[in-house]
Amino acid sequence: MSQEILYCSNCECYTLKNTCKLCNKKTESPKPAKFSPLDKYGKYRRLYKKEMASQ
Repeated sequence: MSQEILYCSNCECYTLKNTCKLCNKKTESPKPAKFSPLDKYGKYRRLYKKEMASQ
């Protein structure tokens, strides 16, 4: 049984639990999504990221 470390974006702490013990929010994986050259939605993610950076 292996566990991954999880990240709470609300209080910026790391834990092994599915919910943060400090703020009781759901934790998420700190790892980025896997890269694939055949990613059919990559174009839209890059456009969204570019638009968010310009705001």
